[in-house]
Amino acid sequence: MNASRVANARSGRLDHQDVEWMKMALRLASNAALQGEVPVGAVVVREGVVIGHGANARETRQDPVAHAEVVALQAAAHALGRWRLTDCTLYVTLEPCAMCAGALVNARIGRVVFGCVDPKAGAVVSVATLLSHPRLNHRPPFQHGVLEEDCARLLKGFFQARRAKKHSRNDGEMAELVEGA
Repeated sequence: MNASRVANARSGRLDHQDVEWMKMALRLASNAALQGEVPVGAVVVREGVVIGHGANARETRQDPVAHAEVVALQAAAHALGRWRLTDCTLYVTLEPCAMCAGALVNARIGRVVFGCVDPKAGAVVSVATLLSHPRLNHRPPFQHGVLEEDCARLLKGFFQARRAKKHSRNDGEMAELVEGA
């Protein structure tokens, strides 16, 4: 994708490093996919340095809140020794869900950059608009569309492979049932 083609409702700036940090988030997402996790990766950056990163780990940790954004925020807060991340930017491959958007608001994150939208559960521009809700006390600027096609391709490929595996497993189970009859 052309890095300059970025849609955004609140912050038109695109730092030249945004693409590089998103590439790192994509590598984390790819690694998550290899572990059977939905491929979402996140990186928290402060003054040009990664201070936290994470990938989805719900399956491996058996933890419903182990989303990439939460894991990365926790690592960043631990690294800084504080929960307010006002001088940090979070890069994530997929639009944050309501839980993660809430965590971003509560962490007072300085800026959010995400790759592709999530039309089923996204809470920044898709299903809800939590980061820009007028009643919240913190509304971080956000950018979306950075490496959008790469982020979407990784997710689509993961779910296509998962469906194909499920269908082949179901076909095998059906064959066993037919043979056993």
